[in-house]
Amino acid sequence: MDKGNISDGYHTFNELYYHRCILTAVIFNEHSNLCWKSKLHSDNTMFDGMFIVGMNTHYGQATYHYDLKYWDLFKIPELKNAPTFDGHTANEAIDRIRKHFIYEKGGLS
Repeated sequence: MDKGNISDGYHTFNELYYHRCILTAVIFNEHSNLCWKSKLHSDNTMFDGMFIVGMNTHYGQATYHYDLKYWDLFKIPELKNAPTFDGHTANEAIDRIRKHFIYEKGGLS
């Protein structure tokens, strides 16, 4: 079974992945001075058919992997190799983005 077609009754994983990709591209493109994309990790590896995008927030890196078919959605600087991974988790990545753009601007904490 294709796990991407599993649904919660409202959306499939494929739909949610695509939505996350578009929302990430919008944010990263609007703040391209903080962001980068690369087809290689710092150690010259990469998951088959994927690339990595990253944002350097005041709180550290926030990175995501996407399928190569989405490469051109990201109008941000391209690096030969991604910066060395700082060990952040998925929850830390989104929390860093939240704090950088919402908390620091006087919004939600």
